[in-house]
Amino acid sequence: MELTSDALMNSLLALGSAALVATLWIWPRLARQRPLPVLGRVGLLTVTQASVLAVLALSVNNSFGFYTSWDDLLSPGGTKLALTSNENHKGGAPAGDALLVPTDEGGMEGVGDLPKGAPEEVGKVESVRITGQETGLSDQMFVYLPPEYFDPKLGLTRFPVMLAIAGYPGTTLNLMKDLPVIQTAAELQRTGKMQPAIVVLARPTLAPPRNTECVDVTGGPRTETWFTKDVPDALRSAYRIGRSPASWGVFGYSTGGSCALRLAMRFPTVFGSAGGLHADFKVNEDQFTGGSLFGGDRALAEQSDLAWRLQNLPAPPLSMLVVSTRKEADYPQTVQFVELAQQVAAANPQFQAESMYLDDGGHNFESWVRELPASLEWMGHHLG
Repeated sequence: MELTSDALMNSLLALGSAALVATLWIWPRLARQRPLPVLGRVGLLTVTQASVLAVLALSVNNSFGFYTSWDDLLSPGGTKLALTSNENHKGGAPAGDALLVPTDEGGMEGVGDLPKGAPEEVGKVESVRITGQETGLSDQMFVYLPPEYFDPKLGLTRFPVMLAIAGYPGTTLNLMKDLPVIQTAAELQRTGKMQPAIVVLARPTLAPPRNTECVDVTGGPRTETWFTKDVPDALRSAYRIGRSPASWGVFGYSTGGSCALRLAMRFPTVFGSAGGLHADFKVNEDQFTGGSLFGGDRALAEQSDLAWRLQNLPAPPLSMLVVSTRKEADYPQTVQFVELAQQVAAANPQFQAESMYLDDGGHNFESWVRELPASLEWMGHHLG
C-alpha cells in the first residue's frame, strides 16, 4: 500500500480500533503480577499506541506533504532516476533502457475527476521522478499531456509548458485534489480558451519539512537551480517541449506563487510568463525556513526581493500576473507592488504586469479555486 493511500490509513484505523477493543476485553485477565500477564499488558499498550501514533503521523504527512512515497520516507535522496532524451516520446515509459519511468508515487489513484479515456481524446497524466544532474535533488512530479500531443499530425510539434508549484507545506497532489489545475486546464483547452499545453505539477519543498522558498540556500539545497536548470533540462530531454522562454510559464499559489514570480523575475531566459496567487514579493525567513536562507547576506537577500529588483535592476522581458483578494491582510502591500510593477512596465514595453482581485476571500483553497480559471486562461494567452 502506498504511503499516502486511503487503504493504509483505513487499515491502521482498523488495527487501532481492534487493539483498543482487545485491550478492554483482555485486560482483566492479565491483572496478575506475573511475567506473562505483564508482557501481555505491555504488548497490548504497545500495539494500541503505535497504531494511534501511526494514524496521527499519516494524517499530518498527508496534510502537509512531507513525504509522498515509501521511497521518499525511507530513502531521502530518492531513486536516482533522470529523464533521458526521447524526441518522439508518445507518453508512458520510452522503449529501451531510458530512465523515465511512470510511477504510482503520490497517490494519483485517489484523484477521481481526472480526464478519463483514450490519450488522443482526453490527454494523459503521467507520474515521473526526476533527479537533477546539477543539484542532485530528486522529486516526483505529475505531467499532463494534452490530446493534441498524441495526434500523429503533430508528431514534430513542440508544445508550450506551464510549471505549476504548490504552496508550502502542500504536496504535488494539492494541485489536483484541492486546486484542480489539470482538470481546469484540460477543460479550458477543450473549449478553446487555452491553447494546448503541457502542464507539470511540482511542490516547492525539496528538503522536507524545511521550506526553502525556492531559493539556493546558502550551504543547503539549491532549490532555485533545481527549478530553473534541472527540471527544464530533464523535461526537454523527454518531451516535445518548446525551448524558448516564450514557451515556458510558471504558476503557483501561496508559497508556490511567490516561487513562480521570483523564478521568472530572476530567470527570464527560462520563463517568459509567471502567475502568482496570493504571493509574497520577498523571501520571508522564519521557523519553517530553518532561519536564514541566505546565511545573513543582505545583498543576496535583496536579489530575491522583487520590489528591490524593479527599483534597482533593468526590467526583465516578462509577462507577470498577480492575483489576490481585497480582503487579504497583505492587500495594501500587493497593490503597492503592482503599482510599482506597472510603472516599470509603462517605461519598459518588454515587461508587462497585470493584476486580478476578488472582492472577498482569504488565503485558502476556496479563493484559489475561484481564481484558477481566469488565471490559467491568462497563462494560456501568454504562452508562446
